[in-house]
Amino acid sequence: MKKEKIFHPNSRKADQLARKSLRVAKLHALSSKRAQKQTSRLDFYGFFFHSLPPLDPALTLDDLHALIRDVWLARHDQELELESAARKKGRPKSIKVTNLEDIKAVESETYRTGMEVPDLTHPVNVTLFRQWDQTDLQYVQQLRHIRIFSQQPQQSVVTLPGQHPFLNPKDNMVVDLP
Repeated sequence: MKKEKIFHPNSRKADQLARKSLRVAKLHALSSKRAQKQTSRLDFYGFFFHSLPPLDPALTLDDLHALIRDVWLARHDQELELESAARKKGRPKSIKVTNLEDIKAVESETYRTGMEVPDLTHPVNVTLFRQWDQTDLQYVQQLRHIRIFSQQPQQSVVTLPGQHPFLNPKDNMVVDLP
């Protein structure tokens, strides 16, 4: 059995090992942060995927605003009410309540200043969105996205025109969707 070599704390080798372990820790932290961001994006798109009515070819812009305003932004309201009812008078808010209120405030501000969502008002885009397997973010990024504003409910701006071949037919050819 070979004995582990011990290095002097001020040696070059000790500095190399310290740099290496710091780099590994940073890479691990970035990896977990990236995975958390991807999970939140999947949840966001999954919400719209499950909120689509099965028989409608597309939503109207008013329906899309109602979906965001009444369902997406209000999804934490019941939990906030339960937590505030359970809290005794004069006690500070729990960390959970503070975090939920922060999430709600950020999302409300995002909706006010312009929220980018998949274009569910475009029938071809909706058909393609329904074919999504709910795991691949790259597929969703190929679809058409619009930015909608709570202050201007009749206005939408195309932010991503969509890279999917069915969204950009060449030479006005007829495209049959699967």
